[in-house]
Amino acid sequence: MTARILLYGIHSGRDDNDMNKKISLGLALSLIAIAIAVTFILTSFFSLQSFNKKVVDVNEKAQRYDSLESLDAYVRENYYGDIDEGDLSDGILKGYVSGLDDKYSRYLTEEEYIAEKSDDEGQLVGLGLTLTEDESGYIRITEILDDSPVFDSGLIAGDIITFVDGVDVIAAGFDESIEAMRGAEGSEISITVRRDGIDTDYTFTRQSIEVTTVTGEMLDGFVGYIKISSFKKNTPQQFVDILEHLTANGAQSLVFDVRDNTGGLVSALEECLDPLLPEGVIATAEYKDGHSETIVYSDESELDLPMVVIVNKNTASAAELFAAALRDYGKADLVGVKTYGKGVMQSTTEFGSGGAIVLTVAEYKTSLSECYDGVGLTPDHQIENDDSDYDAQLETAADLAYIAVNGEQ
Repeated sequence: MTARILLYGIHSGRDDNDMNKKISLGLALSLIAIAIAVTFILTSFFSLQSFNKKVVDVNEKAQRYDSLESLDAYVRENYYGDIDEGDLSDGILKGYVSGLDDKYSRYLTEEEYIAEKSDDEGQLVGLGLTLTEDESGYIRITEILDDSPVFDSGLIAGDIITFVDGVDVIAAGFDESIEAMRGAEGSEISITVRRDGIDTDYTFTRQSIEVTTVTGEMLDGFVGYIKISSFKKNTPQQFVDILEHLTANGAQSLVFDVRDNTGGLVSALEECLDPLLPEGVIATAEYKDGHSETIVYSDESELDLPMVVIVNKNTASAAELFAAALRDYGKADLVGVKTYGKGVMQSTTEFGSGGAIVLTVAEYKTSLSECYDGVGLTPDHQIENDDSDYDAQLETAADLAYIAVNGEQ
């Protein structure tokens, strides 16, 4: 009974508080309803904006594709010549990528992709010539590789190529003529070579040649000198062989020369840096979505020798990363002039009928400094080379490498 009275007493004594609580609960429910309504309105507004933007994007894309379709119809109806569907398709894809206005992104035809893969392997299919554009507009031979198809032909550096397969180089254009010199292994090519005003015709068979990307020698004072011209799949083995040869023969310091090295494969760069640097993450790449990946890692083995790296305005991409990593980790000073400034990475993906797209996908840097893209690396010792045969940059680098071991003499 007492319990019942107490219970009823509690029930009968809460009328006023109960009313207040009902008011508070009602207000809370109203606020919740308002919040839900506002959230719904805002969500609907932004969703509508996003939808409208997508509709606009779709409509804009449709208009562009309609324009392309109209152009195609007009050309097919009015163009006087014959249309090669394969060339037309490649041209459309090349045009799309070139519209990105990125000097590093490009579309490769099937033939170009095959040549690119061969080049990455460190294999050259062709005549084994290093070529440049002569002031006359023709092609000048600057170097002839050993064991190349033309090595014993009598051609020399300085000779001028005027015709490729019967087509005048100036009429065809320099780039087009260089492209015409590419071809499948075993195929023939005819060129006309001018020397001292006299033209001579030659016919050669293209062949596959392993490219030497690393050379080295011992300089005075037991300074080991290693020249790296590019980073290809066969570069690490050549690099390690020369590095081990020089150190086994008493090299007390090293000079690495990456002048005119425009880069190459990051995987090859990693294998070259690995024996030189301490264990850890050396370089990373940051992608469009904000995530980062390690692109250069070094194990615990580390070469403890003084080092110097020579650079110039054509030192770019992976070659810059090579120089930056050695300097950032306190292994080397840089000698020369400011580098090119390419700190973005491309990926190559097969696309279309045997072709591929080379696309800029990330920005990279060492783990200890900022990205140098568009900026370049400023050497610790800025030395210009003049037009004479004296190599002031190499001389300075060799002196620094010697002094690091033996002190000032």
